[in-house]
Amino acid sequence: MTRLFRRLALAAVLSFLVLGMAWAQEASFKLTIKDHRFQPTELNVPAGQKIKLVITNADATPEEFESHALNREKVIAGGATVTLYLNPLQPGTYEFVGEFHEDTAKGRIVAK
Repeated sequence: MTRLFRRLALAAVLSFLVLGMAWAQEASFKLTIKDHRFQPTELNVPAGQKIKLVITNADATPEEFESHALNREKVIAGGATVTLYLNPLQPGTYEFVGEFHEDTAKGRIVAK
């Protein structure tokens, strides 16, 4: 009986460790700024999950990622890559712009 209890306890601990590692990982998504436009213009992300957003500015000039809906603002130098972390989002649409080129640099994140 003791041997069975130990095996069950070990299986339970291992299960919690595996589940904990899966919960700790965030979903990763990429955005590229090229020709003063975001590519893609729409990102579909899972609602209720932490998001890692990797933004690469392929242009030679800086751009500012700005989103009032996401409460994020970050200047990205030309040729640079930055990573933003977003807390779990409620289902919905979250608009963002490139503040230095608002007429062309527009996009949105859709949490489903």
